Amino acid sequence: MTLSMAGSSTFWLLVLVGMFFIFLLGRLILNQYSPLFLRVGPTTPKGSFGWPVLGETLAFLNPHPSNSLGAFLQHHCSRYGKVFKSHLFLSPTIVSCDEELNYFILQNEGKLFECSYPKPIHGILGKSSMLVAVGDTHKRLRNVAVSLVTITKSKPEFLHDIENTAVRVLRSWKDKPQVIFCKEARKFTFNVIVKQVLGLSPDECQTTQILEDFLTFMKGLISLPLYIPGTPYARAVKARIRISSTVKSIIEERRRRRTRRNEDGISTNKSSTSNSDFLEILLDVDTLSEDEKVSFVLDSLLGGYETTSLLMAMVVYFLAQSPSALQQLKVEHQNIRRVKKKDEYLNWEDYNKMEFTQNVINEAMRCGNIVKFVHRKALKDVKFRDYKIPSGWKVLPVISASHLDPSLHANALDFHPWRWESEDQMCKRFTPFGGGSRCCPGSELGRLEVAFFIHHLVQNFRWRTEDDEQPIAYPYVEFKRGLPLYLEDCPI
Repeated sequence: MTLSMAGSSTFWLLVLVGMFFIFLLGRLILNQYSPLFLRVGPTTPKGSFGWPVLGETLAFLNPHPSNSLGAFLQHHCSRYGKVFKSHLFLSPTIVSCDEELNYFILQNEGKLFECSYPKPIHGILGKSSMLVAVGDTHKRLRNVAVSLVTITKSKPEFLHDIENTAVRVLRSWKDKPQVIFCKEARKFTFNVIVKQVLGLSPDECQTTQILEDFLTFMKGLISLPLYIPGTPYARAVKARIRISSTVKSIIEERRRRRTRRNEDGISTNKSSTSNSDFLEILLDVDTLSEDEKVSFVLDSLLGGYETTSLLMAMVVYFLAQSPSALQQLKVEHQNIRRVKKKDEYLNWEDYNKMEFTQNVINEAMRCGNIVKFVHRKALKDVKFRDYKIPSGWKVLPVISASHLDPSLHANALDFHPWRWESEDQMCKRFTPFGGGSRCCPGSELGRLEVAFFIHHLVQNFRWRTEDDEQPIAYPYVEFKRGLPLYLEDCPI
């Protein structure tokens, strides 16, 4: 009986081992020959899912210089091609480093794909934020943003505020051998945007309060999303509540002021916007709820503060590496200043003359990659070429991949502003502000602020950076030491 049972066990063990080897052989045959006759229709791209739950997220987010793809993308593109599958941010994901697919994704927002940032981002920004809103809500918010930018960008009062703020910051550098530029740039952009959005000057107590809460908010936005008392994320959520409360109180005060003016018989002409900040115009917008107006203000502060200051830092950093570009930029701005009276303000016509300045800004964005990728989700099964993107999967168009692709840009890793004399900045291979219906509506205001600041900087200072300082993608981008600049006065 014992021998019979032992023989039976051995038999079934051999059967299982044989089935296992048949299974392996079958997989090998499928992998080898399925491209020839077994696959019918598109399939998901090649790739790997990595570890359970975490997938490959940690490797994807590993810090690297922002003017490079980083080890993860270089390895995966080399192994699987420019489009591959992975498991990122707790979801099966299609990663695209292909400029054609990226353009296709961005242009089909709301049709085939939808904005899909991780839930913790929603917790800080709020459900009405234009950065995370979708569908009709996003459309309404963006329409208001585009309208406000169109009204604002060429207003003399706005241009004067930008220039006055730039001059004040640069005057504070006098006799200083060194400044931490990222700190100075944030000071400049915050003072500009808080004046334009809320009508507050730098020395008002509400400005100081908003700045303190906003810095807490920014730290939480890039922190580990753990809502535990005392963590940066939890403090950021509370900071947003305080900022919202401050903005609501300012809105209420504006409404009371309007009521008093009406009671005193002072006309309030709603069509007049010559001296209005964003908030004054927002009060007359009927398409947004009160919460949406508050979120709109926060979005404006966020975009005008962090993104623009980082772009300024990129421009200053790359100019320090390119003396020839800096010299040509300086000549352009000297020529603009030469035909103006002493202390005469810059105007919209002057801005339009800053052609090489725009080339420098374009090249700084291409090389520096302030935004590495954006979050999208497939709304339905999507076929692109021979690929299938399954419904519900996360999709990450990697914007920096197109910017640094040597097949799209000659000497792609070199800072060379002159390339934009012949390249089209509206082309598919250059999308620093995103694309489609989610293209950044405030991009022109950011360019304007950078150009006006650079106008005064290049005529008054020479600078150098530390040899090992560089922008690092975490994936958010920042300079390791805040970009120290060693200054020399350079009076006109």
